[in-house]
Amino acid sequence: MQKAKILLVDDRPENLLALEAILSALDQTLVRASSGEEALKALLTEDFAVILLDVQMPGMDGFETAAHIKRRERTRDIPIIFLTAINHGPHHTFRGYAAGAVDYISKPFDPWVLRAKVSVFVDLYMKNCQLKEQAALLRLQLEAGEAPAIGGALLGELSARLATVEEQAEALTKQLDGSSETAAAAGAAHLERKLAGLRRALDALRPGSS
Repeated sequence: MQKAKILLVDDRPENLLALEAILSALDQTLVRASSGEEALKALLTEDFAVILLDVQMPGMDGFETAAHIKRRERTRDIPIIFLTAINHGPHHTFRGYAAGAVDYISKPFDPWVLRAKVSVFVDLYMKNCQLKEQAALLRLQLEAGEAPAIGGALLGELSARLATVEEQAEALTKQLDGSSETAAAAGAAHLERKLAGLRRALDALRPGSS
């Protein structure tokens, strides 16, 4: 199975090195970006499961970078976790969520907590990719006039996979709820949109649907 890509954005090489050391255990593809501009360039051609974005960067800071990411159709649904070494109180944190972040972690952070949060988004991304691939295969089979029984079996498998994603989403919402109500709302809204779209796509594949 193809590995998920995780985008690490920080202007300090030592911070990128530390993030790579923490996340290497996930065995996914880690992509470095040393500025907001470099991150936006990477996002033009690559698909990412999650973005870890430093707030304090010279030039284009994390908030401005996130705003650009959320304005693009291709990247607007990629989860963003802000990383910051400063704490200016609730207003500063709210600005992060308003910019589109699903979580906001202050440095120094617990490596286990960061790894656990990232792994949830990676798992959701991988399951969504599997679901889309199987949905595309099923659609081709139905268009080719495959037997309804075969389509029904595959639909059952797709439904089971979607249920797994829904369970992961529920666990993620509970996890985000521990940080702040705003974080939970942002994460839940993001996942609800994706799951609703997948559910509609699955229903459209059922025999007899219009």
